[in-house]
Amino acid sequence: MHLDVTDLRDFYYRSALGRAAQKVVRGELQTLWPEAKGQYVLGFGFAAPLLRPYLAQARRVVALMPAPQGVMPWPPGLPNVSVLCAESLWPVETGAVDKLVLLHGLETSERPTALLEEAWRVLGPGGRAVFIVPNRAGLWSRSDATPFGYGRPFSIGQLEAMLREHDFEPGRSLSTLYQPPSVRRNWRKAAGFLESAGRHLPVFAAGGVLMVEATKQTTQPTRPGLPEAVRRPLRVLEGMANPEPARRGAGAAD
Repeated sequence: MHLDVTDLRDFYYRSALGRAAQKVVRGELQTLWPEAKGQYVLGFGFAAPLLRPYLAQARRVVALMPAPQGVMPWPPGLPNVSVLCAESLWPVETGAVDKLVLLHGLETSERPTALLEEAWRVLGPGGRAVFIVPNRAGLWSRSDATPFGYGRPFSIGQLEAMLREHDFEPGRSLSTLYQPPSVRRNWRKAAGFLESAGRHLPVFAAGGVLMVEATKQTTQPTRPGLPEAVRRPLRVLEGMANPEPARRGAGAAD
């Protein structure tokens, strides 16, 4: 189930709760990826709120938005880099992307396998992706007042297992959004303190959102005996450097 792009826009850009969530998640992403100089940065789902810091330094920034969700022009006041696309058919060259961000993409996908295969395809050697999903154990996945209350929530173990199944190697993982998904003034005032305190909670991944960084894993040929066969030259070529002398008595008809 995809949310409508208008609802996502209104949440992240026109509500106090959405702007707070944007600030927290974007801050964590910048901690993971402080720079992207000369790189190709791609977002999928509704990742636009997290991509702005990379506009000035990256070689290219593109925000892909799936057709069932809809698309909006972005960024405001600058040349548009937002593109409408099929969920599992991205207009991106194979191996072209250095950094990939998925926000509101995986948990709402009707074809998660095809989506992850496409994400793997566009990443180049050494490329990295950050998957941002609702935390099954958090408060945000239980509230319909935010986009994180829709789609399939995950645990860290579930998300990492899914990524490994699709040839990603999970790396750093974290939980964030410890503030409750409430618009009440008292909770808004305490948001900064709750985020800071949440990082020191004894129970890992207690926040509303999970973030897992993963790298593209490439496999080596696995055909049995292939490495050994490559190390040994073909026998039909043996002796070409020192051919045997012609046998005595060989006739002209030989």
